[in-house]
Amino acid sequence: MSLEIEHLAGGTENGPALVRRTPFRDGRGQFSRLFAREELAAAGLDFEIVHVNHSATTGKGTVRGFHYQRPPHGEIKLVSCIRGAVLDVAVDIRPDSPSRFRSWAAELSAENATAMLIPEGFAHGFQALTDQVELIYLHSAAYAPDAAAGYRFDDPAIGFDWPLEPANLSERDRSWPFVGEGAE
Repeated sequence: MSLEIEHLAGGTENGPALVRRTPFRDGRGQFSRLFAREELAAAGLDFEIVHVNHSATTGKGTVRGFHYQRPPHGEIKLVSCIRGAVLDVAVDIRPDSPSRFRSWAAELSAENATAMLIPEGFAHGFQALTDQVELIYLHSAAYAPDAAAGYRFDDPAIGFDWPLEPANLSERDRSWPFVGEGAE
């Protein structure tokens, strides 16, 4: 079982990446490794896991995000879909980046065995493409409530075009500022 890494940000190692697993399948079902530090490190993606979180989203069209943690609590996330399907999105929010506010998206599903690695300095969001979605998040930093921040899911400066009508947004996600209105 090995992991295949595809760097999305123009092939650079400091942007988002897709991590594809090769599940072992037999008559009993399947088995796949969600994380292999040595394989990720060999691809320049070495990080320590501090938190593992699970989210369940019930309705197709639901949007969560765009979330991040302000420095010094920035984090790397490795997001895997273990049930259903999502469109997972990373947005470059690094202040001096030539690709600031550019987004990268990929479908993650239980079937395609693909995860997205979201580097520090990127905001994260997703839209459920099916009902009953479950995600596993591996984080390189602990959650710091005072550092939690975000941008609006419909921010024109980001300009992300969700494939489905955004639905089921939390009040918090509806109230994040637009770029230039106080978000850091």
